[in-house]
Amino acid sequence: MRSLLYTILIVAIAGIASPAFALTVSPARVEITGDPGATLQGKIELFNEQEGEKTFFTTFENFEPRGDTGAPHFIGAKDGLATWIQAESKVALQSGERVVVPFSITIPQNAEPGGHFAAIFFGSQAPGTQEGGQVSIGGKIGVLVLLRVSGEVAEGGGLLEFSTKEEQRFFSALPVTFAYRLNNTGGDRVVPLGEVKIKNTLRLTSATLLANRNGGNVLPNSARKFEVVWGQEPQVISGTQQETKTGFFEMAGKQWREFHFGWYTAKLNLTWGAMNQTANASYSFFVVPWQLLIIIASILLLVGFVGRIGLKRYNRFIIAQAQRQK
Repeated sequence: MRSLLYTILIVAIAGIASPAFALTVSPARVEITGDPGATLQGKIELFNEQEGEKTFFTTFENFEPRGDTGAPHFIGAKDGLATWIQAESKVALQSGERVVVPFSITIPQNAEPGGHFAAIFFGSQAPGTQEGGQVSIGGKIGVLVLLRVSGEVAEGGGLLEFSTKEEQRFFSALPVTFAYRLNNTGGDRVVPLGEVKIKNTLRLTSATLLANRNGGNVLPNSARKFEVVWGQEPQVISGTQQETKTGFFEMAGKQWREFHFGWYTAKLNLTWGAMNQTANASYSFFVVPWQLLIIIASILLLVGFVGRIGLKRYNRFIIAQAQRQK
């Protein structure tokens, strides 16, 4: 399933390859709450994985949601949270050295209550520098800062949809991927909590899955898509799902080991926000292990055919024995 990009790695290349950029930052995101007029303190740890001494330059940038994946879209630092954050302008680290970088957030007295979002970046190039009239070459990695300014914040939104991925109704085996979209029209981020409960044809519970296993946020004035997987998730290599082609008999073996057959109903139950808003939805689908059923049917037909021949021969044998006795 895809979640909010807690760690952002941006590499800009202009004509030639840049040196390897290996810097680890933690935590990956900072969630913090403060009152208007307050000054908040925080810390970020940097670890230099590169050879030799390296200098990293600090910048700040606001972000907002784009699309329904939860990925942040950076929009500059002319105002807002990015202008409220202060930290050292640059940090020098020896190879293998760890350094704790303090930062502060000074919230204006007139700051609007609700969510404010920015990132603290550490880059290998000083902001705005150029060499020989060319575009700067370098990389930067950042920590997301999710600030809630105290005060009365409106809440709104709701569940937009819930189904299997691409609204598929028939499956031959697990995994089955469910997807739901939650809309947030309020003034602060929300974290949906809940479960997806799957019941089989006999109305017995086959599985109970967390609806937001990674704790993803839905930012204000956006909708986000969440995925919940029942069964073993596809392997992920280099950020992309690797689809493995499964042969007929291999699939039948999987279906035998993880046997599921019949009509299933998945029920989604969600809560979110400070007011504990709720949403419920359901979606039904079939699991038909047709490869396994073909093999079982073939075996039964073969057994029946052999048994029928055997029965005929046995009857002939009995009749022949009876005639000899007469």
